[in-house]
Amino acid sequence: MKYNNSILDKKNILNSLSCATLDGLSAKPIEVEATFTKGLPNFLIVGLVSSDIQEAKERAKSALLTNGFKFPPLKVTINLSPSDIRKSGTHFDLVMALLIGLYKNRIERRDIFIFGELGLDGRVKSSSTLFPIILSLKEQGLLKRAVVPKEAMEYLSYIAGVEFIPVSSLDETINIFKTNSFTSTTKRFNYKAKSFIIDNQRYFYDNSIESDFIDIKGQSIAKRASIVASAGMHNFLMEGNPGCGKSMIAKRLKDILPPLMENEMLSIAKHQFLDGTTPDFIAKRPVRSPHHTATLASIFGGGSHRAKIGEVALAHNGVLFFDELPHFSKNVLEALREPLQDRVVNISRVNSKVKYDADIMFVGAMNPCPCGNLLSKRKVCRCSKREIKRYKNRLSDPFLDRIDIFVVMQEISPTDRGDISSKEIKNMINLAFKLQKSRGQSRLNGKLETKDVEKFCKLSKDANNTLNIAVERFALSHRAIESIKKVSRTIADLDNSKDIEKKHLLEALSYRRRDEN
Repeated sequence: MKYNNSILDKKNILNSLSCATLDGLSAKPIEVEATFTKGLPNFLIVGLVSSDIQEAKERAKSALLTNGFKFPPLKVTINLSPSDIRKSGTHFDLVMALLIGLYKNRIERRDIFIFGELGLDGRVKSSSTLFPIILSLKEQGLLKRAVVPKEAMEYLSYIAGVEFIPVSSLDETINIFKTNSFTSTTKRFNYKAKSFIIDNQRYFYDNSIESDFIDIKGQSIAKRASIVASAGMHNFLMEGNPGCGKSMIAKRLKDILPPLMENEMLSIAKHQFLDGTTPDFIAKRPVRSPHHTATLASIFGGGSHRAKIGEVALAHNGVLFFDELPHFSKNVLEALREPLQDRVVNISRVNSKVKYDADIMFVGAMNPCPCGNLLSKRKVCRCSKREIKRYKNRLSDPFLDRIDIFVVMQEISPTDRGDISSKEIKNMINLAFKLQKSRGQSRLNGKLETKDVEKFCKLSKDANNTLNIAVERFALSHRAIESIKKVSRTIADLDNSKDIEKKHLLEALSYRRRDEN
């Protein structure tokens, strides 16, 4: 591109386009401005930008030069506004190169967002933050149209309500803006999942079974408890001897969990992109199982300059499984109380404060004592009472009060057989799910707000009398009472009962933790 004297005689030229950056999980719109003024030839990027944006200068220069464009012999200044928000991401490459490539043209298009990383040859590439940014902007109602890498359409097409203009190169993008030929596509990608509709809302589910419950011999009480926990997404804790099947049950939960709404599937995908993995967009809830040696930052997220996502947030809308629960550090267990109660993770650092969604079903497994043989009829426990007490005391009462269902596993017998398959359980849970949604619940039973418990968890007269007796006898807290009502509601749904009867409440009470003297 050649620049004549009439262009150089201009005092300056100001163009602006729109892009965005991530602030935690929320995207912030960024106005990208470019000025070309007289002075020593230079290229500056300002506006509280990270090193990867500063490096974009070299990518933009190379992409322009290899496609026949020349830099104007002027001082080029690009400003990312507002300047008090820290910006990061290689997706700013395309918009900055576009502003320089369109130097002769007067442009100011804030209705179209431009995203894309540039290769040195001018190819437009995708980046891991692109999906979370576009999804967040769409959810905020800020994005209607966007120029995006063509290769990103493989997953961006899952986002409804946005017109995408896919491009493959910088040259192609410049020609689109020069000719105003913004050919967009709203083609949607269909989920590879079965679905059903309740009150005009579509829910997706996957019937494929990787590990079947039929493989678990015996353990009828634990399997029943896991069905109840999964149907309502209740927090669930199993205690039993080593090898009795705790981990087997936890591993099989993934295939029986309730269906997902489209926005929940997109939210799961957003968290996976932030973790650096490419999601497969299947209709299955995630199951995360960090090791007990994992650090506080790896479980909850963190970082000195930019807070990163952790295991709790990656389990959003799914299951977080802690095996060998008492072996997790005290700090981790106590910090877990916040997401179990408020369904969010707050990360506070000097340079950043971030809030992540963490609507999880917590599942824990533990031995009855350090050696694991306390409940065994065949093996002798080697632990002293003091060791057992110290082991159990690693779990505080406030933490345990957030567990809805507690079950002690039975010891394995040679005569035990598998009695129910994952397919049968999945059908039961889908029916219970439909009942919950047909009542107008926005959340499943285990995640109901306090105001919704009284509305949806209605007890029969006998059940209410039984609950009052239990409150007096066991000195139940307000949280425990709510928990019992929610579990009872799920049991009633599995029984296809409109109201909570006495038998449903008694089963829910049987899942309460027993205080040990």
